[in-house]
Amino acid sequence: MTANHFLASLDFSPEEYSTVFSLASRIIDSPMDYADRCSGRLMATLFYEPSTRTRLSFEAAMLRLGGVVISVASAKSSSVSKGESLGDTIRTVGGYADLIVLRHPNEGAAVLAGEYSPVPVINGGDGAREHPTQTLTDLFTIHRFKGRFDGLTVAFCGDLRYGRTVHSLVKALARYSNVRFILISPPELRLPERIKREVKEINPAVTLKETTQMENGLKSADVLYMTRIQKERFFNEEDYIKLRDTYILTPDKLNTASAEMIVMHPLPRVTEIDYAVDVDSRAVYFEQARFGMFARMALILHLLRRKEDEDA
Repeated sequence: MTANHFLASLDFSPEEYSTVFSLASRIIDSPMDYADRCSGRLMATLFYEPSTRTRLSFEAAMLRLGGVVISVASAKSSSVSKGESLGDTIRTVGGYADLIVLRHPNEGAAVLAGEYSPVPVINGGDGAREHPTQTLTDLFTIHRFKGRFDGLTVAFCGDLRYGRTVHSLVKALARYSNVRFILISPPELRLPERIKREVKEINPAVTLKETTQMENGLKSADVLYMTRIQKERFFNEEDYIKLRDTYILTPDKLNTASAEMIVMHPLPRVTEIDYAVDVDSRAVYFEQARFGMFARMALILHLLRRKEDEDA
C-alpha cells in the first residue's frame, strides 16, 4: 500500500505546503501549461456525505489537468448500501483509479482508507475530525493575500467544536512563529480541549484567547475565519435554533476591524455573514473557493509525482 496520502493537515510539512503553493501559483499564472498534465489519468471521488465545493473543485481540478473523473455521489448509490466494507470498496476502486478522494461522515474513515488503498487517498472531510484540503485552500488563500504566516493573528468565529475546517487549520497554522489565535464562540461550541492540547504540543508558544464577543476579535485580527453553525452536527433541532444566529457579521461590525484584515469562510454560508459584506474588499471567501481549485490541482500533481517516485 502506498504512503503517499493526504489524510490530515499535518501530513505536509510547512516546506511541502510551500512547494504545493508555488505550483498552484504557477498554474494560476499559466493554466494552459498544465492542461494535459494528467492526460491518461483517472481520479475517483467517493462522497458519502453531501458536498458542493470540495467535490466540484476536485473534479474541475482533474478535468482542467486533462484527466478523467469517476464518481460515487452518495452511500446509497454504492455497494455500501449492500453492506460492503470501506476497506473492500477502497481496494476495488484503487484498481480502477490513479487517485481517490474520499468524503465520509465517520471520523477516521480516511485513515482506514489509506491503510487499504494501493493509490494515493485524499481526505475530503471525515466527520468532525479533519478537512485537510480545505486547510490547503485556506493556507493558500492566506499566502496569496498576506504573503506570510509568521506573526499573524487569526480569529476563528462560530462553530469551533464541530468545525473540522477549524480543527485542521488551527493545527497547521500553529507550526509557524508568533501566531496568535482568537477563538470566538458560544460556550457550547468552544474549541475542544483535545484540539487545544494538540496545538500546544505543536507549538507551546502559541497564544489561544477565548471570547464570546465577536467585536473583541475583530479589532486585532489579520484574518477573520467565519464558520456556520452546523445543523447536521446537532442531535436535536432546538439546540441548533438556539445557537444558529449567535454571530452575524455585518458591515457595521466590520467597520471596527483593520482595513487590511481579510474575511474568510469555508462555505456554505447560512446567516453568519450578511450579504451586504460581500462587496467589502476584505471579503475574500469566494476568491478562497476559487483558489481551492488551483490548490487541489497542485495537490493532485504533487501526490501523483510522489507515487511515481515511489514506484520508480
